[in-house]
Amino acid sequence: MEIFYSNDIDGTSVRLDAEESAHCVRVLRHREGDGINVIDGRGTLLRCTLTNADPKGAEARIDGREKGFGGHPYRLTMAVCPTKNIDRYEWFVEKATEIGVDGIVPVIGERSERKVLKTDRLRRLALSAAKQSHKGAIPRLDDAVSVSDFLQQDHDGLKLICYCFDDVGRVLISDALQQAERPILILIGPEGDFSPEEAALARERGWIPVSLGPSRLRTETAALTAVTAVYLFSVSH
Repeated sequence: MEIFYSNDIDGTSVRLDAEESAHCVRVLRHREGDGINVIDGRGTLLRCTLTNADPKGAEARIDGREKGFGGHPYRLTMAVCPTKNIDRYEWFVEKATEIGVDGIVPVIGERSERKVLKTDRLRRLALSAAKQSHKGAIPRLDDAVSVSDFLQQDHDGLKLICYCFDDVGRVLISDALQQAERPILILIGPEGDFSPEEAALARERGWIPVSLGPSRLRTETAALTAVTAVYLFSVSH
């Protein structure tokens, strides 16, 4: 199933940008009258008929809408410190999108080795992964913010933080999800973990310390494990 994306949609028609138009017309050789599928990035799949096969600006008539296409029954935001090796973070964004996540917030911790992150490429990766995995919604990808600033913000829902300090009582994430409410927020630290001050602030702000099990996981592995735990919990309840 081929899926295109557009944010230029009105009540009866949709217009593809130059990149999507070139892929539709030049690469896949669609012509006027062909049926195509377009997502709006907010959860809806549009069943369309191509009316203008312009490789620089294709247009299509909307024949039907499928809301909640490829959706999931939870709202999950992952706040994850960028990895020193950016390829690992990009891998997380791609795979988390495929499994099911609603928002990704890059957070910069006191012990983060990567202090600057460009999000344009990450947004393109999330779009590509959403189309590949047949999802109508593209995860929101926020600009980077410090861990302390993120913790000072007001967040509704179940707030979970994964970190490695042995002196803090933690529960397994599967047990914490038993009290899940929407939305769910999960905070993952950098390679050097959160600082004691960040961990203390998180507890003061109502974040629940959770464990992902006995294995010592890389940042991106821990983040994807958390996404998978929420997904599997949702499909089993």
